[in-house]
Amino acid sequence: MVRGKTRMRRIENPTNRQITFCKRRNGILKKAFELSVLCDAEVALIVFSPAGKLYEFASSSTLETMERYREYWKDVQVDHTLEEKIIQHLKEDAAEMTKKIEAMEVAKRRLSGEGLELCTNEELQQIEQQLERSMSKVRSRKMQVFKKQVGQFKEKEKSLEAENATLREKLGIRRSQEPSEEIAMAASTNSRQDSDVETELFIGQPLGRIKRTQPLK
Repeated sequence: MVRGKTRMRRIENPTNRQITFCKRRNGILKKAFELSVLCDAEVALIVFSPAGKLYEFASSSTLETMERYREYWKDVQVDHTLEEKIIQHLKEDAAEMTKKIEAMEVAKRRLSGEGLELCTNEELQQIEQQLERSMSKVRSRKMQVFKKQVGQFKEKEKSLEAENATLREKLGIRRSQEPSEEIAMAASTNSRQDSDVETELFIGQPLGRIKRTQPLK
């Protein structure tokens, strides 16, 4: 015979309700015992009947298991409380940072000349003073950059002048050597001309005597 599905609702008949209670109580106590033995689990089961009678099962001690249960929930509650505090703190920090960012955005727009319609005279004076201080800092930094660049240009100029001086010295030495070389070349040319000997042969009387150029008639 196939058992039908039991509807989960209160049994109205007291006799049937008591019979069902006894059967399911014994069944759940048996399952708790099996779970503790098979899985080496710490199990504590407490059941009160409709008449207020206590039925319990514990693998070790019901009181020890209940105390362990209380300690567990204390730790869990502490953890939850700590997490809630951390989350709340983070939310407050995020809200504060959002306000600071919004204030910075407003100040930035005002410094750029936007959103000045709702500013009071005092706020406008503060903005003007802030811009003047900023301009003073910018000019000071600009002068520092200019001075640094001028110093770099001067150092470069000195290095170029030193290179030019070195080149001039080298060119001066070469020019001083050029006249002596020309003199040496001229002397060698004259010596060659002086050393050339005339080898032309003359037939007849020596110079100073009458040289016969024509036969006597």
